[in-house]
Amino acid sequence: MQNAECRNQCAVSLNTQHASRITPPLSRTSSAFTLIELLVVISVIALLAALTFPAVQGVKASAIRTRAKGELTQMETAIERFYQKLGYYPPDNGTNWARNQLYYELLGTTNVGTLATPVYVTLDGSARITAADLTLAFGPNVTGFANCSRPGRSDDTPGATAFLNNLKPSQFMAITNSTPASSFVLGSGIDGWPGTVYTDSRGAKLNPWRYNSSSPYHNPKSYDLWIDVMVGSKTNRICNWSDRPIVTDGSYPP
Repeated sequence: MQNAECRNQCAVSLNTQHASRITPPLSRTSSAFTLIELLVVISVIALLAALTFPAVQGVKASAIRTRAKGELTQMETAIERFYQKLGYYPPDNGTNWARNQLYYELLGTTNVGTLATPVYVTLDGSARITAADLTLAFGPNVTGFANCSRPGRSDDTPGATAFLNNLKPSQFMAITNSTPASSFVLGSGIDGWPGTVYTDSRGAKLNPWRYNSSSPYHNPKSYDLWIDVMVGSKTNRICNWSDRPIVTDGSYPP
């Protein structure tokens, strides 16, 4: 009886082992993407990029306008300080609104030469120009500077004042008009319409501030101040007669 039970148990054990040997192994699921899955992923990425690109461009455009507006406010503040002290706005260059003498007027100058042969140096020592070079740099109507300390005057005569301070290197540049005359011009490092931006020998660029105080079109009782900056493919005018940027073809006026 015991032998029969033993034989049955052995048979069951052999059958179980045999079954385990002939059972096929479980198939492994592949971790690679199928072509359709790859196409779906690429399509999703392309869609997200298409949605993101306008937002990024919008942020960049807003940053350009904000920077230009901030620099406009800086210029306006200095010009108004000039007016409050001297009673009139800084003179302009009626022959070229962009190549104006605001750099010298707002920084203040000292005549280190003589009354007969002036040599003007800014109060901070950053720029120097002779009287003979003034007409070459700014045109025949510019013969001197209003905000200037002159030799030979009495001690009680008010000296020049620096109305504009803490300029960044990207906000001014020495512009050569004709050898050896050169002048410093105020502007911005923000790119402008081709042909309106000055470039020096090092490749640095300056987008100049346009300034009209002799015959302002938009602000007849004060001055027109503006700069044209590139926002995408359009020229935006940041100016003191509009709170909003004006899309323009670069003409003035309007």
